[in-house]
Amino acid sequence: MRKRIVGMVAAVCVANVLTMLGIAAFAALLPQFSQSWSLSSTEAGWIGSAYFIGYTLTVPFLLSLTDRIDPARMFVAAALATAAANLAFALFADGFWTAAVTRAVAGAGLAGTYMPGAAALAERVAPERQSRTIAFYTSCYMIGTALSYPFATGMAALGGYELAFAAASGACVLAAVLSAVAFASLPRTPAPVENRRLLDFRPALRNRDAMAFSLCYAFHSWELFGFQTWVVAFLTFAMMVQDVQVAFWLPFSVAFWATLIGMPAMIFGNEFAIRHGRARTVVVVMALSAALAAAIGMAPMASYGLTVAACLLYGVVIMSESAVVTAGALGHALPGARGATMAVHSTLGFLGAAIGPLAFGVVLDIAGSDTLMGWWAAFAHLGVVMLMGPLVMWWMRPKPLAGDR
Repeated sequence: MRKRIVGMVAAVCVANVLTMLGIAAFAALLPQFSQSWSLSSTEAGWIGSAYFIGYTLTVPFLLSLTDRIDPARMFVAAALATAAANLAFALFADGFWTAAVTRAVAGAGLAGTYMPGAAALAERVAPERQSRTIAFYTSCYMIGTALSYPFATGMAALGGYELAFAAASGACVLAAVLSAVAFASLPRTPAPVENRRLLDFRPALRNRDAMAFSLCYAFHSWELFGFQTWVVAFLTFAMMVQDVQVAFWLPFSVAFWATLIGMPAMIFGNEFAIRHGRARTVVVVMALSAALAAAIGMAPMASYGLTVAACLLYGVVIMSESAVVTAGALGHALPGARGATMAVHSTLGFLGAAIGPLAFGVVLDIAGSDTLMGWWAAFAHLGVVMLMGPLVMWWMRPKPLAGDR
């Protein structure tokens, strides 16, 4: 049985990665799109945010359904929907509106795979293993996001952005097949559902402990996706400032590593929280993240190498927050209201994700996208947002999670 569980979790994690291969394709090719489509920073920010707007608009309904239907079936269907959206971008996107609409649909597909996948795993593993299982699963989100940078860049080099998105579409089809087989290998043990309406989120909203971590997830996502959407453009700017013509650490490769190291950082962050307290961990890590955000925008003034190092360090700190807050919210979910709790958690998180890239672009346009002060201001605004996390922990004081010391 143990081998079957490990095999199922591994297969679902791989499927999760495959659905993510298109998630950062626009960010990886942002300098190209900005030039060929004559996009302002605000327009580019809107397209980057459209993905998460699509997620935010659909996730409350989809995650509420996971209290009533097998979330594994939802994962498979949503993976196919994401494949269709990526293919539509490859065939039809030629400017702001077509890109924004197709990215929004792809984001809606993510709403049906990412957290429903976590819910499907939670129904198939023992409660005492859920925290670590969810931590591994959510860290694979970062592997997929990291791989999407070189994946998109490599495919675009072979056949333009059209091939990059078409290949991501094919990966989603493969994910649908793999997940269907994996989830079928073990029976689910759903929690009893309370007799309430489909979109009744009151049990989740009244759950003060879970809400504390969900609010922090919103601030974390604002920062994370603001950084991930703009990091390639930022490093391209740093190369221009330092007049770097050839570099071993090209912008897309830095984005790849800054995101890939998120997997061990997320797992370490969760293990640290288990041993030293989840609320305390959130306070320390988010305060450190705020300090780094306030400084990273000035790194291009010193050297391109320092900018690369700062982005990698920043990536580690950001990623270490994710599993801590997600496991905290899910672990405090009331019996029979896991789907509603995850719906609230994801909606708040990806509302932050939808605002982050756009707010970054707006600040950049106002302060000057071709100036060092403009990039400093854009990153500094992320630091201000992150200071809200420690305030929430102090105000709401969530109880320790079962299994934490």
